[in-house]
Amino acid sequence: MKIVFMGTPDFAVPCLDRIISDGHDILGVFTQPDKPKGRGYVLTPPPVKETAIKNGIEVYQPLSLKNGEALEILKKLNPDLIAVVAYGKILPVDILELPKYGCINIHASILPKYRGAAPIQWSVINGDKQTGVTSMYMEQGLDTGDMLITKTIDIGENDTAGEVHDRLSVLGADVLSQTIEEMLQGSIKRIKQDDSLSTYSPMLDKSLCPIDWNESATTIHNKIRGLSPWPVATAVLEDKVVKVHLSRLSQEVGSKSGEVIKSDKNLIVSCGDGKCIEILQIQAQGSKRMSAQDYLRGRKIEEGTFFK
Repeated sequence: MKIVFMGTPDFAVPCLDRIISDGHDILGVFTQPDKPKGRGYVLTPPPVKETAIKNGIEVYQPLSLKNGEALEILKKLNPDLIAVVAYGKILPVDILELPKYGCINIHASILPKYRGAAPIQWSVINGDKQTGVTSMYMEQGLDTGDMLITKTIDIGENDTAGEVHDRLSVLGADVLSQTIEEMLQGSIKRIKQDDSLSTYSPMLDKSLCPIDWNESATTIHNKIRGLSPWPVATAVLEDKVVKVHLSRLSQEVGSKSGEVIKSDKNLIVSCGDGKCIEILQIQAQGSKRMSAQDYLRGRKIEEGTFFK
């Protein structure tokens, strides 16, 4: 099949790799413009662009899809299908209607539950036991198109959003490959979404980071792992903000919300429901991320100290 691929971050790379290895004719790759990164603000290409160049595929990086230039490029390429995976731009109607087989999207959730930009993170923050990847036909609405194929994975009690992301990225490649194969065979089935079952999963920002120690241990633990590796949960310890990267639920009996009840070899903090979490990785201001044990070797935290 003649395919144009649209994607930008690491999540999309396994999907592009798969359709290349499946032997499809990749006419071109659309991705976001290069962006400055790091302290030196070095202009850095998106991971999908690097993969495309490595495979000798033409790369297009339009600033907008709305001015007609991208449409003209796509008309010349004349794809049978446009496959979209975490591209980061909304496709106008004239592009959606262009390919013979339409435009399909690989979405990192079990639709219709989480629509929007951050389904992986919100599934972890909300304590879901399962998530997955859904392929769907694209339409004007946000993640509202007919579903095609869904595959699921379990979310472990201590899985972080980053770990779930990596597993779903690989699963997404399987879903995309199977979706295209069934389209070619004419056996693909469309399933209409039930809008009443959907929720919106907005982009994460740093306003979500502060931990409320009055919440339950499970809620706090889910927040910590859902915000890992970015933007990372935060707390105030001895009037300084620290980042809390990893935690687990503890069997210790709690006391007051935010109180450190153990700090010899393990850093255990009481939560609002009388249960506790153990902080496994922490980062002080101006310091590197480290294990709680290493942190406690360099910084004495008295039992009875409070996280805020």
